[in-house]
Amino acid sequence: QAQLVESGGGLVQAGGSLRLSCAASGRARSSYAMGWFRQAPGKEREFVAAIYWHAPTTYYAVSVNGRFTISKEAAKFTVYLQMNKLDPADTAVYYCAAGSSTYYDVRHSNFYDNWGQGTQVTVSS
Repeated sequence: QAQLVESGGGLVQAGGSLRLSCAASGRARSSYAMGWFRQAPGKEREFVAAIYWHAPTTYYAVSVNGRFTISKEAAKFTVYLQMNKLDPADTAVYYCAAGSSTYYDVRHSNFYDNWGQGTQVTVSS
């Protein structure tokens, strides 16, 4: 059984920072890559960032590039999303995901077959 547990969400003022964590257990630990997605009210889920367990390459959405940093602690099967210079537009539920698709790009939600429960990030103006 795969499990992803996110933590670190909360309320922050614009310009502030938060760090999200995602701990993988079970089958999720054998995935190729981990990703972060977010979904704002009334909007579709969108890609934020991704990282492979066994490669240094990282991927970012244009809207967060330069402000967010995804990192991993492989020994703990944990990935992080450091979010700086937060903007009210970043307000959303953030989801961690694990996947191993050989067909879809790592920035596509279909790459992933395990999802966390989500953690709320609210940025006040």
